[in-house]
Amino acid sequence: MPTFPEDAGPRPRSRAASGRPAVTRDRIVDAALELSAESGLENWTLRQLAAAVDAYPAVVYHHVGDRDTVVVAVLDRVVGELTLPDETLPWREWFDEFLPTVRKVLRRYPGSARRLALFGSSVAAAVPTMNAGIGRLLAAGFGTESPFAYNLLLATACQFVAMEDDRESAMALQLDRSEGYAAYRTRADLPGMAALGESVSALVADPDLAAGYYERLYAYAVQRCLDGLELRLTQLNALGSLTEP
Repeated sequence: MPTFPEDAGPRPRSRAASGRPAVTRDRIVDAALELSAESGLENWTLRQLAAAVDAYPAVVYHHVGDRDTVVVAVLDRVVGELTLPDETLPWREWFDEFLPTVRKVLRRYPGSARRLALFGSSVAAAVPTMNAGIGRLLAAGFGTESPFAYNLLLATACQFVAMEDDRESAMALQLDRSEGYAAYRTRADLPGMAALGESVSALVADPDLAAGYYERLYAYAVQRCLDGLELRLTQLNALGSLTEP
């Protein structure tokens, strides 16, 4: 929060007179986006945001609103950073290209994936993305199931990124559990746990392999969803052929 020491002389009548930049809605949201990238969407306060733009919290409230309103504005910016593939691509290739971008963007702003998974983004920010994604599914033949298919893919993507954000913030606990799981690798009486133990043991022994674990898990999750939708499309096509006159 800005301070004005008693011995600093008369307080300037305006920001312009003191040489400070004007506080605008865009500048406030820019600062909130930067704070979210640095410490996470849920880890800054309205007072910290006000300090970042050299203003009082009431000024932030006047230009944007309360903290939740600022968060929505930040999520709009985050969704706006998503790049959309060529709209002429077949549906699966379109999502093969798009979904890795979703993870890349959301990981820049920890906490944004959790918010999007729970509440979605504002309609205005998400219109181009939803229109393009659902449009590719409609063109593929998913029909009235197209919005469901799109939501399945985006919810899965957001949930796995949110899990990655959360686990990264509890890395010490994660390492303790990893060592515990690795101990099961020799348990022939528990083949499932032994397989898990072997997998975890390999991660513990290879930092480079461990570093890419969540990216591979994310890719596995979305690819299996796409596999399921591909099978569903085959079923829908078969149903359509049976009902044709």
